[in-house]
Amino acid sequence: MAVAATVSLIAAGTSAAGAAPAVSAGQQDTEYTVLLEDPGNRDFAINAVHAAGGEVVRDNKAIGLLTVKAPANGFVEKVSASDAVVGAARTKPIGHAPAAKAEKAKRDNVEKENTASQPSKAPAASKSTAGMDPLDGDLWGLNLVRSNIARAKQAGDKRVYVGILDTGVDGSHPDIAPNFNNELSRNFTVDMPQDSDGGEFDGPCEFRGCVDPANWDDGGHGTHVAGTIGAAANGFGISGVAPNVSLVNIRGGQDAGSFFLQPVVDALTYGADIGLDVINMSFYVDPWYMNCINDSTASAEEQLEQRTIIASVQRALNYAHRKGVTLIGAGGNNHEDLGKPRTDIVSPNYPPNHARPRPIDNATCLNLPTEGNHVISVSSLGPLTEKADYSNYGLEQTAISAPGGYFRSGLGTPWYRTNENMILSTYPRNVAIAEGNVDEAGNVTEKGLAAGVKKAAQGDKVGYYQFLQGTSMAAPHASGVAALIVSQYGKKDKGRPGLTLDPDKVEKVLLKTAIQRACPNPRTVSYVNVGRSPEFDATCEGDSKFNGFYGHGIVDAYGAVTRGGQFL
Repeated sequence: MAVAATVSLIAAGTSAAGAAPAVSAGQQDTEYTVLLEDPGNRDFAINAVHAAGGEVVRDNKAIGLLTVKAPANGFVEKVSASDAVVGAARTKPIGHAPAAKAEKAKRDNVEKENTASQPSKAPAASKSTAGMDPLDGDLWGLNLVRSNIARAKQAGDKRVYVGILDTGVDGSHPDIAPNFNNELSRNFTVDMPQDSDGGEFDGPCEFRGCVDPANWDDGGHGTHVAGTIGAAANGFGISGVAPNVSLVNIRGGQDAGSFFLQPVVDALTYGADIGLDVINMSFYVDPWYMNCINDSTASAEEQLEQRTIIASVQRALNYAHRKGVTLIGAGGNNHEDLGKPRTDIVSPNYPPNHARPRPIDNATCLNLPTEGNHVISVSSLGPLTEKADYSNYGLEQTAISAPGGYFRSGLGTPWYRTNENMILSTYPRNVAIAEGNVDEAGNVTEKGLAAGVKKAAQGDKVGYYQFLQGTSMAAPHASGVAALIVSQYGKKDKGRPGLTLDPDKVEKVLLKTAIQRACPNPRTVSYVNVGRSPEFDATCEGDSKFNGFYGHGIVDAYGAVTRGGQFL
């Protein structure tokens, strides 16, 4: 799991706490997160931590979560035996780099599918719409959610704050900088150049103390998400769905692309405390794809860990919702019906080589945060409004659908297997160079050109853009529309600068104004003809008002800002 950010106490409501009993040198060598049964009864929990040989080093008082250093063996079971404690989980990953690299490779297999083979050359792109930015002609998703016409009425308000809980945000990117709020942005992770056995994890530390600045992204994922939500309409590069809102980096993901409990919870509670209006969450909490209350394959410690993750994340989501945050989650890229989940074969991804087939009981297992309380879960569509092959779906969880990209869209047409079927958004220069898509001189390489990497230049201003696909790209389209809803209908937030609108009202407008889409005919879609195995076949259940592929429909920015008021 994650290294908690112990270098500085940056989470609102977090502090150093608790003196530990004396222990021999080297005995306290592991970090844990401990969830209190009652956040207001912390003294009893801290006593339990001490009795189990632990030392409290940080305290998230918002939801009652302690960061503890304790012995490597036996602590979880001992401290969890206390009535004052829900459970505990290790916070540092144990094992070798291949596990982390394998997880990143799995994500890249979906999101960067166009790099696995030579993409086809797409027909010439249409010209940008008047009033849009130069590369917006490639943003079919922007048009599909009708942001291109919605902005004539509402392009977003700087007093609306959108949190990007991701791998970071490149606040210096020319399309991000005009809307980036550096003052509020925080990084809740510490880079891990090595794991406990000396293997590489995040890669070398670029900054003192291994803590990246709040305007930095070494993964690229978060910057791409941020651009889709709110890239500035500044006559340069691209524009986002809500091009005038404020973007806030609340980083909870490692460079390697892993998201662990402590940083995620700290980011959520901090975001709630500073008054964010929307938080985008395009990830699942590691090391379990599905966290289960009753896992017959789990050790005692693993079982307690999963229960702790479920309780902690749910408590943080409830806290954020109470504080007025609209929570948007990516539905996931495992091509399965979340109401009828298959056997989980990828968990746990830490320690390495411990993943095993785990039967999933839908009633007691959750993919978090997308199946968490108050989270609006988004499925992913291609440019022809078809469900993307990789996208999770299902009546139980899918609330709404949005453009996420589908590389294999358009079989039998010149668009099949083209970069332009994916989602173009902002790309950090440092990541582009590290991935070999841009050289040190700033030129797009042959590899970058094949992947569709684009460069915009205006005087000494230079920006880069990459194509990705995934529910991670669908969720920010919905987050952008949610931000437009707050911009259009929100009221001044009492006691804080900015606007606010009850998240239940935001959700109601988002769902009621969505463009309804019926299930395809036939209802079962096979992806075998585009090279997928029969496992990808998906059956759409429901009617035109609500179904497992589209939820309540396709998110619609124009409908939200012109018709949303009638639902408030």
